[in-house]
Amino acid sequence: MTPRTRAGLLKFRPLRPGGRVALVAPASPFDRAGFDAGVAELRRLGLDPVYDESVFDRQSFVAGAAATRAEALHRAWAEPGVDAIIAVRGGYGSVEVLPLLSTDPIRAARTAFIGYSDVTSLHAFLGARVGIASVHGVMVDGRLAIGPSAYDPDSFQRTLGCEPLGELSPDGLDVVKPGEVVGPLFGGTLTQLLASFGTPFEFRPPAGHVLFLDEVAERPYRIHRMLTQWRLAGRLREAAAIVFGQLPRCDEPGGAVTARAVIQDCLADFPGPVLLGFPSGHTTTPLISLPLGVDVRVVANGRPRLVVLEAAAAD
Repeated sequence: MTPRTRAGLLKFRPLRPGGRVALVAPASPFDRAGFDAGVAELRRLGLDPVYDESVFDRQSFVAGAAATRAEALHRAWAEPGVDAIIAVRGGYGSVEVLPLLSTDPIRAARTAFIGYSDVTSLHAFLGARVGIASVHGVMVDGRLAIGPSAYDPDSFQRTLGCEPLGELSPDGLDVVKPGEVVGPLFGGTLTQLLASFGTPFEFRPPAGHVLFLDEVAERPYRIHRMLTQWRLAGRLREAAAIVFGQLPRCDEPGGAVTARAVIQDCLADFPGPVLLGFPSGHTTTPLISLPLGVDVRVVANGRPRLVVLEAAAAD
């Protein structure tokens, strides 16, 4: 029987030492020097990065035509020797490939998919349409390209293994609303998740989930607007807890209005615990990779922490 998370999602195959990692560009184009540096970092970790020339395609503000990007993803999922797929960067464009993807081959491959930012669209697709766990984690450009000062190698490698990450209590994690709950972790970038509402690829995690929300350079009124829409859509009541990322550059200059203030306002009636400042996605400190679709415990009492209770990978 194929192993599944407690939420019912398929677990992906683990990434072993020396494993092959396919690099794909589902969103925006990137700088070649950063790409080459990220390839070197993966090799330093003992992995075998592979890619085809379509990764360097360019079309306006995206990395090639949507069909080209979708075909590259399909090739990566279809390749038996590939153990994980990492997005080169975010930006914009991942949503364009969703109608072009076939779920059955992706489900059969059970290949780990890793990324954040704009590729949130793909995480939502994998969770809802394919029914497989994925990793909100490092990308090549801007993270692997810079090295361990930009990402946490330990969580990157362990989240692709068969043991749970366990307790994560990074500096700067703060309690907005107290409490403690357990539920499956889903989420990504607030803008991309909200943009999926009302589409065939709507983000719709199971009731009782822990919602992770990341964002960057969105002014406080925009954060307020998006959270208000989420609440008016009746969707906040489906979450048991909310964990926000660090939200860099989301305060007004000078701190006249802060992201924290609008979160407190919008979530005044939210009954579950709320944490702010978890460093996954857009961060000012090394990015911690998080498995999506697995049970976590949110502890917003005393020393705030996130405890990852199960692994997203299995043989």
